[in-house]
Amino acid sequence: MHPMYWTDKIRQVKIALVTAAVVIAAASLVSSHFLVKDLEQEERNRMEIWAEAMHSLNTATEDTDLNLVLKVLEQNNTIPVIVTDAEGKAQMFRNVEIEAEDSMAIATEKAKEFARIHNPIKVQIGQGRLEFLQVCYDDSILLTRLTYYPYVQLGIVLIFVVIAIFALLTSKKAEQNKVWVGLSKETAHQLGTPISSLMAWTEILREQYPQDELIPEMDKDVKRLQLIADRFSKIGSAPERKNVDLMALLERVVEYMGRRTSNKVSITTNLDKDGATVLANPQLLEWVFENLCKNAVDAMGGEGSIHIKTHTTGSHIIIDVSDTGKGIEHKNIKNVFRPGFTTKKRGWGLGLSLAKRIIEEYHEGKIYVLNSELGKGTTFRIELCQQ
Repeated sequence: MHPMYWTDKIRQVKIALVTAAVVIAAASLVSSHFLVKDLEQEERNRMEIWAEAMHSLNTATEDTDLNLVLKVLEQNNTIPVIVTDAEGKAQMFRNVEIEAEDSMAIATEKAKEFARIHNPIKVQIGQGRLEFLQVCYDDSILLTRLTYYPYVQLGIVLIFVVIAIFALLTSKKAEQNKVWVGLSKETAHQLGTPISSLMAWTEILREQYPQDELIPEMDKDVKRLQLIADRFSKIGSAPERKNVDLMALLERVVEYMGRRTSNKVSITTNLDKDGATVLANPQLLEWVFENLCKNAVDAMGGEGSIHIKTHTTGSHIIIDVSDTGKGIEHKNIKNVFRPGFTTKKRGWGLGLSLAKRIIEEYHEGKIYVLNSELGKGTTFRIELCQQ
């Protein structure tokens, strides 16, 4: 099954998860909004009853049931309330934490804050127009918590979605790794038998026709097949690394590609004369540069030039592989290393993905598109640590 199938499936699942998160969040916010509004109105009603009790207490007569009035006043244990005079100075407060010595002055300032949140309730205490008290109140702890609850719930949903997507991507990557490793090792195994037979037949031909000029070329091709099988066998397991002369390795790649491409493709180099030694697996590293060169040849349509340049920056060696091909669209640059992505009519789109894995996971380096311009070409850059 083509890797793009899995990529599309993962994208669909991610879109579904994000959509579900948005729907849940929107529903939670809407329902909480109406619930908060209802609770706000309920608290307003309670404070109006409380204010009425204050009025009854201040205008009490012999017939007033003070027990009922005091019971109503004492039952408010959740809503912060400050009673002020007509000028806004605090007279008393309840359910408000004020520990300072000048508590009434602080309560007066808080009463102003309360008045900005909810309209104060006036309590008439005398016959004069200015003889009244104001009941200023704030939201209860329950209402405050309920106001922030949907945002907490939204955060939890987002965390869940992120974890789900991460687990999905990790599972996808692990499954892809198993497929690649299994395919690579099976390919190496299947190539082993015919390569051994070809090596034996080459030896027999060399003994029977020692002067034949084609047999050494056949032998080179057989050894090349053996090298390819060896590369496939190393995918999926930690490859053995050793000190490698990078300039000599690049020269071998250029020589091999020069023999395998037409005269319409020129490969030039500008290699560091001082050389550079890197800790690497030469077979896999050669495969990366060969893959970049083959991709360049395809991008140029079999006609153009490839230039390989190296330079040293601190403890890193930089290798640029440039071509004069058709270039990469800007929107596709971030996808070129994605498994299954390809602009070719034929191919699985795994070459650059494997190259990225070899460079970054096996050699602790970096590979990326340095620049690309449509109709002019592309430059891939590889960064490796010097030994």
